[in-house]
Amino acid sequence: MQYKRILLKLSGEALMGEKQYGIDPIRIAEYADEIKEVVAKGIEVAIVIGGGNIFRGLAGAATGMDRVQGDHMGMLATVINGLALQSALEIKGVETRLQSAIKINEVAEPFIRRRAMRHLEKGRVVIFGGGTGNPYFTTDSAAVLRAIEIEADVILKGTRVDGIYTSDPEKDKTATKFDSISFADVLLKGLKVMDTTAFTLSQENELPIVVFDMNTRGNLMKLLEGQNIGTTVNV
Repeated sequence: MQYKRILLKLSGEALMGEKQYGIDPIRIAEYADEIKEVVAKGIEVAIVIGGGNIFRGLAGAATGMDRVQGDHMGMLATVINGLALQSALEIKGVETRLQSAIKINEVAEPFIRRRAMRHLEKGRVVIFGGGTGNPYFTTDSAAVLRAIEIEADVILKGTRVDGIYTSDPEKDKTATKFDSISFADVLLKGLKVMDTTAFTLSQENELPIVVFDMNTRGNLMKLLEGQNIGTTVNV
């Protein structure tokens, strides 16, 4: 296998499946199957999920809501998604722990780095909820931060697009895909991979990012087996 310990970043919107909002039980069960296969191969898996399928702080701020309040609502949304994924994984027999950056001890452990790493060493999937625990930071930033803290080998960003393109492939049919690209070239070409804070943090720590299509069955395993799936961003 190409990596020993991974951090999988999923968007909240991805959990909607064909729905307009909320969580699609079919989609989340499919994700659980994919993750179970990876765990069975001995790969240590940590996960960060966004909350955009339930609430997005920036959207709230755009309608006049206090940004800090909105971001706290978004953090709670990520915990809800984490609970849903935890349930889906445990139904499949995968041992899982949910850790939150905000205190919510009745439903999730607090984030403690050493405890998280111990869970991973024991083969448990660790889901990180609550973002970074601070407003004004995205779940992309949380994903990079947690990946660095737990010494992950790579960040796998699962999206609905199969990699990074010269422009938005859903709008521009002439867009071409990169198999790999450097952090410097992403910035030079003005490509959107993650928000600037998250991307810079990953670059400074030389932590590679792979952007791939999580919604195509088997892609996660193929990527980990070394097949040419998605786009890799590295130094």
